[in-house]
Amino acid sequence: MPKPRQRRGDLVFSGVARAAGLVIMLALAGVAVFLTLEGLPAIDAPPGKLGGADNIAAFIWPLLFGTLLAALIALLIATPLSLGVALVISLYAPRSLSRPIGYVIDLLAAVPSVVYGLWGIAFLGPQLVPAYIWLDQNMGWLPFFAGPASTTGKTILTAGIVLAIMALPIITAITREIFAQTPTLQKEAALALGATRWEMIRLSVFPYARSGIVSAIMLGLGRALGETMAVAMVLSASGVVTFNLISNVNPSTIAANIALQFPEATGLGVNALIASGLVLFVITFAVNFTARAIVARSEKRLR
Repeated sequence: MPKPRQRRGDLVFSGVARAAGLVIMLALAGVAVFLTLEGLPAIDAPPGKLGGADNIAAFIWPLLFGTLLAALIALLIATPLSLGVALVISLYAPRSLSRPIGYVIDLLAAVPSVVYGLWGIAFLGPQLVPAYIWLDQNMGWLPFFAGPASTTGKTILTAGIVLAIMALPIITAITREIFAQTPTLQKEAALALGATRWEMIRLSVFPYARSGIVSAIMLGLGRALGETMAVAMVLSASGVVTFNLISNVNPSTIAANIALQFPEATGLGVNALIASGLVLFVITFAVNFTARAIVARSEKRLR
């Protein structure tokens, strides 16, 4: 049987779509090759050329630790808040209230990161100082609050809170749309069988939205991992590895360290910063692939 003849518009659209996908792949490959080639000289660099570190692993590890710690703090704060706000907007609040709340949440995503940084350093940090002192005095037996408490508020916890606020509109917007797309028949059937609204959400909405929630969280994680200016402005970094969240001695993040050190870096110092950027590039890819695998598994389970 002869194949049906395709329209010229379909052929043009197909060609443009394939070309766009190829360009994106080539761009990513070019970035990966550039980072790899420029970062290789830092592997054999002498200790004096890597900011006091003995090798490239010792140079990157504190930065990687700070990046992951700040992102973890942001997700722990942003995820429950985002899910709660999305549930209120899509399933609890009346339309006259849910629309303004949704607009405000969406506007948060449009605020430049430097504004969040200014807010964090000028307002949030000083406001959190009494809380840090209280944590040091009453919960100092925990390594997270061992102190001494910061008197400026420039801590990894403050940076994590700022990152959480920056990730919140991304997670909220996606989960709100996923919750709204839950089949109405499923929700009405659960309510008709005597389920409360929370039971309906737990048994009907969450299973349907599981893959979307994972995708939203991973996108928020990507925002937290790659954020630069807000962290650089809020965090008083010392380049150490510590779980203390409220002191002035804090680990830096890869992105913030590159932004602060690159203008003055020369020679192998530039190569070391590019090598750390390669590590962040790989981590971002790993997060995206993991999210895609989780989403695919959830979709397969729902079929």
